[in-house]
Amino acid sequence: MADPKVAGLEPKHIELEQKTYFWCSCGHSENQPFCDGSHNKVEGGFTPVEFKMEEKKEVWLCMCKHTGNPPFCDGMHCNMKENR
Repeated sequence: MADPKVAGLEPKHIELEQKTYFWCSCGHSENQPFCDGSHNKVEGGFTPVEFKMEEKKEVWLCMCKHTGNPPFCDGMHCNMKENR
C-alpha cells in the first residue's frame, strides 16, 4: 500500500453526534477528516475507516493519516513535525 497524503499536521478537534462516520485514510478527501470517495481516484488500495460514535462526544481525529489508532490521533504528527 502506498503512503497516504498528509492532510494536516494537527489533529481535528470536533464534536461528533451519535452515528456512523467514515474517516478518510488516503488524505485526498476535500471533506477532511471524512471520506468523500477520493480514494477511488488514487492508487494505493485505500479504503475509508468506518467508526461509530455511541454518544455525542468531542474527539481528536487524525489528519496526518499515520496514526496507529485510526481514526483517532495518537500523536504521530509530532514525529512528522520534528523531521521537517
